[in-house]
Amino acid sequence: MENPQLTVLVGPTAVGKGTVVAQLRRRHPEVVVSVSATTRRPRPGEVDGVHYRFVDDDEFDALVASGGMLEWALVHGAHRYGTPRRPVEEALEAGSPVLLEIDLDGARQVRASRPHSQFVFLAPPSWEALVERLVGRGTEDEEERARRLETARIEMDASGEFDAIVINDDVDEAVAELARLMGLE
Repeated sequence: MENPQLTVLVGPTAVGKGTVVAQLRRRHPEVVVSVSATTRRPRPGEVDGVHYRFVDDDEFDALVASGGMLEWALVHGAHRYGTPRRPVEEALEAGSPVLLEIDLDGARQVRASRPHSQFVFLAPPSWEALVERLVGRGTEDEEERARRLETARIEMDASGEFDAIVINDDVDEAVAELARLMGLE
């Protein structure tokens, strides 16, 4: 695929998606990273329209019913998250490269509606490295870690569905590879 404008990035928990995306944005401020909508309440320090677009259930329902979401999901059985279609389409129409950092199910939804997008899987250098990163961040209890690792196995097994796999062994190299795939470098 030659320099697709819409790139979808997926990877398992603790692989470093947020770090890679943040560094890519610093190197390439022209990249538009979508802001997800969510029905959950803002956490301290989160800004509407920056971290998430905070909406109520009725607004989320209306977006889904009108086709206003590229993808969406119910997460942890409690709150819905999704990618609003309009900002993505407006950025693409303006000629900006757009990056969606979403989960596996969301990527599958985007593939169904925008099959000519580029789908990139961010992978750890090894399963052991992923487990070490997850345990090392110390933000989840043992039960939550087990749940996240179970999901990570499913995601890793699906890596063959993607157009490219970028190994995040070194953040600078992973960012450079993602930028190259996006036609930025």
